[in-house]
Order: sequence, then structure tokens, then C-alpha cells
Amino acid sequence: MAAPDVQQPLSAIGCDACQSAVQSDGQQEVSFLLLDQLTIPVISCDEHLEQFSSFCGLTTEDTADLLHHRPAGGLSCPSCRLAPYNSPHPLVQVQDGAILPMACPKHQSEIVQRFHTGIQTQYQLTASLDTTPSL
Repeated sequence: MAAPDVQQPLSAIGCDACQSAVQSDGQQEVSFLLLDQLTIPVISCDEHLEQFSSFCGLTTEDTADLLHHRPAGGLSCPSCRLAPYNSPHPLVQVQDGAILPMACPKHQSEIVQRFHTGIQTQYQLTASLDTTPSL
């Protein structure tokens, strides 16, 4: 799998469900990724949210959880609460789909980095399994 392109145009999204979710106003489509102390609002289809979550989950000792409702207590970061109205949001390619993290620039950067690290970890895990000699 190629590294995600965070600057891809909407037309590059191959998944119709992702494209529809990203192009909507997002309010009914927002899910929340819980990862360590981060709570990141994200928009995408369920399949690509699960894939994104699983890659991000490889960067933590705990689990990465997806909520399809606002978490209890809301968002702890005041900038993330305002992000849907203030910040530009990168599209992060996940196979043929994409996710849109609706967070402040600091948390956007952190979650995209965690995703990249998760992809590298997955590659290293599967590459080491492929090269292990048979006994």
C-alpha cells in the first residue's frame, strides 16, 4: 500500500461512500477516533474508518476505538471543537477511500503521523512474516 497523500483532490477518492461523506456537511457523518488521550472527529465511510483506526491502533499499547456518536464529555481540545469552522482539513487516503480528520492542526498532524507509523509497522510485521524461513 502506498503512503497516503494528504493533499489529494476529492476526485481522487475511489470510494463513492467516502466521497459522499466528505462532500456532505458532515454533521450526521462525523465519527470519533479515540486513541490514547486523543479524541479526533473524522469523516469517512465505515469501511475506511475501520481501516484507518486499525492502522492508528498499531501505534498504541491500548486499542483505537471508533464511536459513531459524540463521546461523553465531548472534545477536550478547545481548538478541535472549533476546527470544523476554522481549519483547513487534509484528506488522508486509505486504500481507495479517504478520511477527513476534523481536528485542530496540531491533532491533525499527530493523527496523520500515527497513521503513517501504523502503515510502516504493518508493512514491517507482514514483511518479517514473509521472509521467515520455514522449519
